[in-house]
Amino acid sequence: MKLNYVQTIVAIAVSVLIAYGLFSFHDSENKILLSLGSFIFLATTLIISMGVNFEQSRTTINIRVVSGIFFAIALASNLIFSFLKFSTPSYVITNGTLFLIFVLIVHSISKVKQ
Repeated sequence: MKLNYVQTIVAIAVSVLIAYGLFSFHDSENKILLSLGSFIFLATTLIISMGVNFEQSRTTINIRVVSGIFFAIALASNLIFSFLKFSTPSYVITNGTLFLIFVLIVHSISKVKQ
């Protein structure tokens, strides 16, 4: 696994801007939870899809596709939560489950070695 630093910095910057946008649109006591949770999920998916290369190109392509799909899912989920009033457990359970499924799939793909 090789990390490209410039693309990683760009991915983090994009995630920060999206998280700030979600923070600005939400008017509830869960603003910080929404912005922090969205930053962690979006930054992880963007860093893996943009800034990481694996030894084999097949593995890199598959992980980038999965990361792109989960970035879109995370963005949609956080946009929905930003316009709705939600409880802390519902946000943590929903995004935590999605994040763990993402980590499991990426780990499984990287261990196949094909």
